[in-house]
Amino acid sequence: MTKANQKPIILAEQVQTSLTNLEPLTRKVYISLNPPSPQDNRAIVDQFRHRMEHSYGSVHVPLTLMSLISGICTRAGWQVTATLAETGQGWTVIDLEPGNTAQQHYGLAIDIGTTTVVVYLIDLCNGKVLKHAADYNDQVFMGEDILTRIRYSSEPGGLDSLQSAVLKTLNRLIKRLYPLPAETSKITAAAIGANTTMIHLLLGLDPSSICRAPYTPIVNNPGIIHAQEIGLDIHPLAPIYCLPSIGSYLGGDVIGGILVSGMHRQPDVSLFVDIGTNGEIVLGNEEWLVACAGAAGPALEGGVSAHGMRAEPGAVDHVSINPVTGCVEYSTVGNLPARGICGSGLVDTLAELFVGGIINRSAHFQNGQKEFIVVPAHEAATGEDIVITQADINKFMATKGAVNAATDLLMENVGCDWREISHFYAAGAFGQYLPVESAVTIGLYPDLPRTAILRLGNSSGEAARQVLLSRTKRLEAEEIAGKVTYFELNANSAFMDKFVSSKFLPHTDLDRYPSVKKRLQTGSKFSCVI
Repeated sequence: MTKANQKPIILAEQVQTSLTNLEPLTRKVYISLNPPSPQDNRAIVDQFRHRMEHSYGSVHVPLTLMSLISGICTRAGWQVTATLAETGQGWTVIDLEPGNTAQQHYGLAIDIGTTTVVVYLIDLCNGKVLKHAADYNDQVFMGEDILTRIRYSSEPGGLDSLQSAVLKTLNRLIKRLYPLPAETSKITAAAIGANTTMIHLLLGLDPSSICRAPYTPIVNNPGIIHAQEIGLDIHPLAPIYCLPSIGSYLGGDVIGGILVSGMHRQPDVSLFVDIGTNGEIVLGNEEWLVACAGAAGPALEGGVSAHGMRAEPGAVDHVSINPVTGCVEYSTVGNLPARGICGSGLVDTLAELFVGGIINRSAHFQNGQKEFIVVPAHEAATGEDIVITQADINKFMATKGAVNAATDLLMENVGCDWREISHFYAAGAFGQYLPVESAVTIGLYPDLPRTAILRLGNSSGEAARQVLLSRTKRLEAEEIAGKVTYFELNANSAFMDKFVSSKFLPHTDLDRYPSVKKRLQTGSKFSCVI
C-alpha cells in the first residue's frame, strides 16, 4: 500500500554556502566615457582601457573588439557596459554592450557525472541559483562506466563521439535553462566539477593513460579555457574553470566535496564518501588528507536493481515493512503509481528485509525465498510486480563491499580507528536522499551519532558554484588538491581480502555497529510476508 509523500520533486540538491565579497570569473562594469573633443582627444580604445585599468589593473582589449568599440559607444551615447574575464594574469574584455546591463550577469555551475549531468544557472550579481536542470549523460550509450568509455575512446572516432555526446547533453540542458539561443551570450562564465575522465572527454583529451600504469592523466589542472574552444553554447569567450583533479580516479568532483564539507579546516578527523558510478573516499583533517577511489557501479542511480530507476516521478523512494504482519508500505516520488525503485527505496528495502530476518547477514534470502515483492502488479504503473531479487542484492552488496573495503584499507594505512571519526560526509547520489537509519543498518553509513552524519547532496555542483563566484574559493580548491595524498587501490593486494570480508550486513565486525546490534537483539521477525 502507498502512503503520502509530500517531498517535492527535486532533481538536484546543494548545500549552499553564503559567499561574501563575490569575485566571479567575469565582471560587468557600467561606465560613462567622454566623446572625443578638442579637450579630450585620446584614442577611444585607450580611454576605454584606462577607465577599466583604474579599477582592475592590467586589462587587455582584444583586436576583435577594438574595431567595434567606437560604433557601440557612439550608438549608446557613450554609456556602455563592459564584461571582463579573469585570465590568471589580469583581465580581458570579452564583450561590450550599450547602456547599463550590469544586472544581466549570469554563469553556469556544472556537475558532469558519469551517469548524470546537472547544470545550474547562477546570478553572478548575488550568487543565487536561478534554475537547474538535469539529465542522463549521453555518453552512457557508449558505455555505462568509465573504463568502457576509455576503451571506446581508443576506437576510430571514439574520442570525438564521446566529446560530442557530453557537449550535446550540456547544450541541451543550457537550452532548457535559457530557451532563447540569442540570449545565451549573457552567460559569460562557467565552472565545472567532474571526475578526471569526464574532464578529459569534455576537453577532447585522450584518457587512455588514466587506466594504464602508472595511471597518469594528461592534465590535472587545465586552468581556464574558453567556451568556443570546446563548443559550449554560451558566450564564445566565456572563461570555463574546471575544479582540479588529484589523479586518474580522484577528480575535481572530490576536491569540490572536500571544499564544501570544510573537513580540510577542521581539527578533528572526518570521513567523506561519494558513491556514484565510482566510489571516492577521503579521510583527514586540517593537517592531512588521504584519499582513494575505485569502481562502485551505479548502485544508487538506478543501475543495480532490475526495476531500478533514478529518483524521478513514480520511483519508490521509501519502504517500510510492518514487523508484525510483514505488509509493505511505500511512497513514490510525486505520489504517482510506482514505475520502479530508486536508491533510497532500495536501501530502505534491504534494511527492512535484514532487520525482519528475511535476508541473513550474508545478504541472502532465507527459507528458499528468491525475491521480494515491493509493489504488487495491480498497484504498479507497469502492470507487473516490482521486486528485489537475489541478483539485485548481490550487485548492491558488491558496491557496499567495495566501499567498506576501500575505507578500511585507507584507515589502516594511516593508523586511524573508527572511533576517531568525528564527522561523516555523504555526497552525491549517495548523500542526497538516502535514509540515514537504513543506510547505517546495512553498513553503508558508519554507526556514528546521527548528528555527526551529514548529507551534502550535490557537493560537486555546489563547489562549482563557489569557485564560479569566488577567486578565494578557486585558490582554496587548488590548495586542497596539493594537500591530498592519493592511495592507488589497483596495486594493493589486501583490497580483495577486505572486499570479501566486507560483504556482510552491516559488517563482518558487528561490534562496529552497536545500534544495529541492539536492534537485531531486540527486534521481532515478521510473522508473514506478502
